Amino acid sequence: MRWSWLLPLCLVVLAAAQESDSSEEEATLPLAEPCDPEACKLPNCRCSSTDIPGNLQARDTPQFVLLTFDDAINIINVETYRELLDNRRNINQCPATATFFLSHQYTNYQLVNELYNKGHEIALHSITHSTPQTYWAEGDVELMRREFGDQKELTAHFANIPANSMRGIRMPFLQMAGNSTFEMMSEFDLQYDCSWPTITNINPGLWPYTLDYASTQDCVIPPCPSASVPGKWVLPMVSWRDLNDAPCSMVDSCFGVPSFNDEDAWFRFIVTNFERHYLGNRAPFGFFIHEWYLRTNPAVMRATVRFMDMINNMHDVFMVNANDVIEWVKNPVPVNEYVRRSCRWFTPSTCWPSSCGPLSASHNGIISQYWMQSCAACPVSYPWLNNPLGRNPPPS
Repeated sequence: MRWSWLLPLCLVVLAAAQESDSSEEEATLPLAEPCDPEACKLPNCRCSSTDIPGNLQARDTPQFVLLTFDDAINIINVETYRELLDNRRNINQCPATATFFLSHQYTNYQLVNELYNKGHEIALHSITHSTPQTYWAEGDVELMRREFGDQKELTAHFANIPANSMRGIRMPFLQMAGNSTFEMMSEFDLQYDCSWPTITNINPGLWPYTLDYASTQDCVIPPCPSASVPGKWVLPMVSWRDLNDAPCSMVDSCFGVPSFNDEDAWFRFIVTNFERHYLGNRAPFGFFIHEWYLRTNPAVMRATVRFMDMINNMHDVFMVNANDVIEWVKNPVPVNEYVRRSCRWFTPSTCWPSSCGPLSASHNGIISQYWMQSCAACPVSYPWLNNPLGRNPPPS
């Protein structure tokens, strides 16, 4: 099952040759025009560019490291997250945090609550994570509302975390859906998308930007947005380069990698990709990965821990979540000011544990039974599309 999502990521170079079909783009939004730097100003607008926000020099710019994980959170993978992230701090003594792009099926919402209370960001990766990939490529605004807008409500309810803490999304398979995603984001107070790989804006790397104006980013997995969607941010997935110099948008989609038993070679591989950012324009360094890759490859896990130990002791490198990156880009400050800032504060969320099941669902064409760990009262049926809180019984 795990390889079903990997193949599309491995084929991003081939997908770059495809052309976006703009004929099916939503007609409700105006076509984006070329960016006018005089009209597009921070904090609410930024042209797509490799320029450092705030016109800072690279040596004065914080280097952000962005660790993200995709898919369900459950007892299978939470031990990896605890081992990797618990009690980890940056040089400013603020917690080093990650972003979890959450899909619904098989998620344990008590563990989502735990990760939120440790300061990590919970973001959206859809309710269904459906196949085939065309489901997403052809998805209209209504589909995105049901997959992401309803997921925001579902997650806030069952994990008992604030709905306004969920600010970002990532499309399954990194499959763009044209304007549909961003139009939905405007309706549900979502701030950024982190689904869009770039294989040409790598050195120097592309910084986050808004869609007020036309993007200059290469469209690797079309269709890409063509409309003006003011104030919605793109956090580009700046690709790594593998040992064959081929681009890969996620670590576990790289073909040419060191031996999975060679911790030192993996550490050098990670650092080489990091230094492209750190010694360049300091665009955020994305460490985008699925948990199973670390769990099944202990040497890669150890190399990752070594890398994080290294950056956590550097005076100008900060491991933060995706929303923190966007907030800095809106109001950029030099590293000597950033390091003196107070750590982000938030109110921890309680969890009243409920073990729910068996819960019936019929989304697979047959009545199936699911179990779910929740921080709220158990639903009548397993939450799904058109029934995000599980209040309605499945059709017989």
